[in-house]
Amino acid sequence: MPFEKSERTKKRIIETVAPIFNKKGYQSTALSDITNATGLTKGAIYGNFGNKENLAEACFNHNVKFLQKGLQMTWAANPSSIAKLIGLLNFYHQNYETVANNGGCPLMNVAVEADDFYPFFKEKAKTILLTWQSEIASVIKEGQDSGEIKLEIDALSFANFYIASIEGGILIAKTTNNPASFFNIIENLKSLVNHQLKITT
Repeated sequence: MPFEKSERTKKRIIETVAPIFNKKGYQSTALSDITNATGLTKGAIYGNFGNKENLAEACFNHNVKFLQKGLQMTWAANPSSIAKLIGLLNFYHQNYETVANNGGCPLMNVAVEADDFYPFFKEKAKTILLTWQSEIASVIKEGQDSGEIKLEIDALSFANFYIASIEGGILIAKTTNNPASFFNIIENLKSLVNHQLKITT
């Protein structure tokens, strides 16, 4: 059917172009980069997405979906708050190579590029970041309510530190081409969760 073919074409374009946008950024990704990678004409690209911004948005959503799925799977697989926080760190440890090869964290990349020039993309990044922040804080509060996490821990402050450590760790490791530095940060975060957050008996 024509509709199904069109959707398959869009999906192929997004999967092909998403890593390019993530690596080069919205501004630096030229139409020639897109047509060369997909083997399609400008008319075919715009016929499916209307303009470059719509394609970039679809690619950003695709790139972020991988990380969002990882968080959702971690939450579903782990019953306790501590296990959720450790599980998410394990997810990033196990998938660092995939994230790095794809150009780094799409959330951070878009936020940095969009800061001064693309308010639309900045708002999307802000919304996702605030959602992530809220979910981490909620997990900590749930742990406090269940007697698993110390009551003196400020849930929002730790959530910010947790996220900043992951994002900063990816940036450092990718910039210096030293994945071990990221893994070290992840292990330090695990230690903090197990020894500073967790109530020990």
